[in-house]
Amino acid sequence: MEEGLLSKERREKEEEEQEEEERERRGWVGAVTRWGSEFKEEGRRMGYVAAPMVAVTLSQYLVQVISSMMVGHLGELALSSSAIATSLTGVTGFSLLLGMASGLETLCGQAYGAQQYHKLAIHTYRAILSLVVVCIPISLIWASMEKILLFTGQDPLISLEAGKYAVWMIPSLFAYATAQALMKFLQSQSLILPMLLSSMTTLCLHIPLCWVMVFKSGLGNVGAALSISISYWLNVFMLVLYIKYSASCKSTRSPISKECFRGINEFLKLALPSAVMICLEWWSYELLVLLSGLFPNPELETSVLSICLTSISMLYTIPYGLGAAASTRVSNELGAGNPQRARLAVRVVMFLAVTEAILVSGTVFALRRILGYAYSNEEEVISYVREMVPLVCVSVIMDSLQGVLSGIARGCGWQHIGAYVNLGSFYLIGIPVAVTLGFPLHIGGKGLWIGILCGATTQSILLSLITGFTNWQQQVNMARKRLFEERLPLEDGLR
Repeated sequence: MEEGLLSKERREKEEEEQEEEERERRGWVGAVTRWGSEFKEEGRRMGYVAAPMVAVTLSQYLVQVISSMMVGHLGELALSSSAIATSLTGVTGFSLLLGMASGLETLCGQAYGAQQYHKLAIHTYRAILSLVVVCIPISLIWASMEKILLFTGQDPLISLEAGKYAVWMIPSLFAYATAQALMKFLQSQSLILPMLLSSMTTLCLHIPLCWVMVFKSGLGNVGAALSISISYWLNVFMLVLYIKYSASCKSTRSPISKECFRGINEFLKLALPSAVMICLEWWSYELLVLLSGLFPNPELETSVLSICLTSISMLYTIPYGLGAAASTRVSNELGAGNPQRARLAVRVVMFLAVTEAILVSGTVFALRRILGYAYSNEEEVISYVREMVPLVCVSVIMDSLQGVLSGIARGCGWQHIGAYVNLGSFYLIGIPVAVTLGFPLHIGGKGLWIGILCGATTQSILLSLITGFTNWQQQVNMARKRLFEERLPLEDGLR
């Protein structure tokens, strides 16, 4: 009798344990299913922003590339002078404006997530005003480009032509400043399609315009600079028309008011470290090309490094697009007070970044034997490029990771941290290692590239650690503090 009771109790206990295991299994399966569904949905949102942003970035990059290609048919003097002018205008102007405008990714993105739509226009007006003011001293530098090049010992003819090119690029500076602010305004709302249409339309119109200005007007390389200025202003015109008349911007656009001229310090607190963050990295790669000119065979070294930099610059449009999507999604969710959604966005975009890095670097490695033919017919150059491709593939991986991590930093408002990371990575590690390997150890261009790759690797590791140990609830609190620490006059009047 007792044995029967014991066996019955054991059976009941076993059944209870089985039922508990079944509930746990169902709960685990349900949690995995829900997580997979959320991951898929977040991936769809990322793709909606990232894919068009890749096309936008690439089309804007191609405006100057196509201009350089057309100028190259005018002869060595026109090509070399325009190349120097393009490099210097990028370093002294466009990189700074792009960095400062990136401060809007934090301000506008978080304001949109918090549904404080009126602040988007205010932040954008402040950004445009600040960037236009910054353009004035930059314009003076560009106007003095010929004298600067002569002072540094450049050839007088090259200095003269490069100076002319830079002067005619000055109108594009103000257009670029305005366009970047307007694009960040739209990006924070995930309104990427109008940016894509305006950029693609600008590129399509720029090609015949540049051809006419370079070859038919008699302006030569100056015509290329003027065509860039016209195309950039055309892009601004199309963006303004969309923002002014589109129903999508009805809640976020507002007229210019006195408030737009106050609180500019709020924008500069993020804009300046953001500019430092981007410029430090941009300048390090430009310095790489300048250092290559000091080798015994400068023509070969400079040509190969320029080819490699051009290649990774074009490929960088992919992680830059992913980084823009990450910045938008993270800033929106932090502004909305959703730390879990922000963490999920980071996980999704990092998965996409790793996948993209593997695919792109693998493709580049597979094309290592023919990549050099896209740029040169010289066997020596082609062979050297083939030797450099494995290093380029590693750079593609690092660029993919840091491009996305930098976007996350902009979405959170970590630009000051990113500036310190880039300073340490490239100027305390990357460039010193590059100089040591390139010159005392006589490794040449490979040594320079390995050095800058060490800097990029350090940058990616540090940004990964910062992102991995982030307290997302704390980031939400900081976003809310940033959003509500500035009270508008209208809000004050209602109190």
